Amino acid sequence: MKKLKHHKRRYTETVYNIMMFPGMIFLIVFSYIPMVGIIMAFQDFVPAKGLRQSEFVGLKHFIYMFQLPDIGKIIRNTMTIAVGKIILGTFMAIAFSILLNEIRLKLFKKTVQTIVYLPHFLSWVVLAPIVVNMFNLDGSVNQILSAIGIDKINFLGNYKTFQPLIIGTDVWKEFGYNSVVYLAAITSIDPGLHEAAAIDGATWSKRVWHVTLPGMMPIILLMAAMSLTSVLSAGFDQIYNLYSPIVYETGDVLDTYVYRIGLVGRQYSFGSAVGLFRSIVGMVLLLTANRLTKKLTDRKIF
Repeated sequence: MKKLKHHKRRYTETVYNIMMFPGMIFLIVFSYIPMVGIIMAFQDFVPAKGLRQSEFVGLKHFIYMFQLPDIGKIIRNTMTIAVGKIILGTFMAIAFSILLNEIRLKLFKKTVQTIVYLPHFLSWVVLAPIVVNMFNLDGSVNQILSAIGIDKINFLGNYKTFQPLIIGTDVWKEFGYNSVVYLAAITSIDPGLHEAAAIDGATWSKRVWHVTLPGMMPIILLMAAMSLTSVLSAGFDQIYNLYSPIVYETGDVLDTYVYRIGLVGRQYSFGSAVGLFRSIVGMVLLLTANRLTKKLTDRKIF
């Protein structure tokens, strides 16, 4: 009997391994093999010469990157947008999941949840024209402002309003999907704790503060730690489809800068150096987040 169970388990594991094989091939071909291009960051890469014959220059491009007058502003823009998305997105997802959990009609609850997290599955290539039509000078938002006596705001052409627009639209797109994780954390809380608190006279707000949020805290800390890795990734596809030279002052981030300088400007080595710098910072933040998560929640990201 034990031998039969052993063979059955090995057969099951083999089937799972075969199912993973196409994904591993995809990962190797599109994620690991292209990492060879990191060498360009340490070369004066010339496409005609290739990686082998291009001149090796060491840390030249990294030194040049930190000497640029705009690099501080670009890093600041990146971190401001990314941190704004993380903080506001986390708050909105938690608040929405708490309110959604209070809905007792299952059909209505599922309908609302589906409608809210549906934008997550739409690309910014699709959503960007909608945002532009809504927030341009003749868009619906400015028409509403004009109707109530407020002057029109050039959201997409004013560097002061561009960052809030980027943060707000991204939160709108993602908070519904992220709330699924928090909703699962809420449903795992013992209902007896809420009943005991209610018997003791605790109001709904006090039950949320003293029961729901502490029960969600391990997941909140875990999600926040995982979000640290995206501090230098403010969302290339969103910003690229919405920004213009007018708002470079606050809208230009590392991803768009690498694209514009490295690909459009054909400075491949410099673009690779900036991209490698961002990846190294992301890796350090990921390892730090992993240790913090283990320390605070007794769970690890990996």
